[in-house]
Amino acid sequence: MSIRHGLLALLEHGPRYGSQLRTEFEARTGATWPLNVGQVYTTLNRLERDGLVAQSGEDEAGHALYAITEAGHSELRSWFERPVDRSNPPRDELAIKLAMAVGAPGVDIREVIQSQRRHTVKAMQDYTRLKGQALAAVESGDSQERDDVAWLLVLEQLIFQTEAEARWLDHCESRLIRLSATAGERARDAPPPAVPPGQDEPPEPRKGFLAGAVRRRGGPGRPA
Repeated sequence: MSIRHGLLALLEHGPRYGSQLRTEFEARTGATWPLNVGQVYTTLNRLERDGLVAQSGEDEAGHALYAITEAGHSELRSWFERPVDRSNPPRDELAIKLAMAVGAPGVDIREVIQSQRRHTVKAMQDYTRLKGQALAAVESGDSQERDDVAWLLVLEQLIFQTEAEARWLDHCESRLIRLSATAGERARDAPPPAVPPGQDEPPEPRKGFLAGAVRRRGGPGRPA
């Protein structure tokens, strides 16, 4: 999330002070990404250092106002025109968690997936309910403010994101089950291990980390 460009976009509507920018930013995004005043003023100081904003006096209450400069307008236009870079995706905690759960001692990766799926579906339901309220307000004609339309677009992005996450979790579970089934077939087709001298029975083969998950889902290896 680019806070600096968000603040520049708000300053295009005229000079603002820090807490006013925070309020307007949160109204535009439905407080999905809340800011604190410290973040706002830190960003404003950097924008001023870079020549993108300049102080513009004070309002009647004595708040220091900031205004966008010509360089700021140019930077904002450039930001709107260029696509969001996906070559260096941000770290995703869920992807990292599942990657670390694979083969982790004592971790049931299927339970990790199911727990996340329950949370994701609940979030999707909440976003859908909020979307219904926002859409009803916009379509009724009672509210056509840009903040309401912006919030509706943010909600729809969150819904699409959670839908994709739920599909990905289903895919992860299916993928792990297929891999475990393949590993089980290879183990059955492999020749039995040689019996060491002095041992009556071959050692018990090691079970794959997904064997339990396959049995719980009714896959290969589950007793009839």
